[in-house]
Amino acid sequence: MALAVLAAACWFAWLGRDTTYQVDPATGVASGPYEAWQVLGCVVSLVVAVVLGTVKLGGPVTVVVTTLAFTVAWSVTASADETGLWLVGALLVLVGVAVGAGVVAAVTAAVLRRRRAGTA
Repeated sequence: MALAVLAAACWFAWLGRDTTYQVDPATGVASGPYEAWQVLGCVVSLVVAVVLGTVKLGGPVTVVVTTLAFTVAWSVTASADETGLWLVGALLVLVGVAVGAGVVAAVTAAVLRRRRAGTA
């Protein structure tokens, strides 16, 4: 349960409240709504959550819980989109978080195995 709350909090704390686009005054080009530092903060927070989850719960459970919680949190915000394209975005978020969390969990599990083998 704590892992799910932590994963959802990563979305809301870093990205979920920002809806403001930035407009370059020279070119008039809009970008955003997220700044690079926000995305980086969200990713680093998710990595920490996955590492901690993998240590406590194991990789597969951590990947599933983190992926679903983050995707649901993202969907709560994005579902206000009137075009219906948020469903496509939700699928992309689901796959992206699952792949990223899977890689982090696999690396964490490998490090844990190596440490245990070295101390045995």
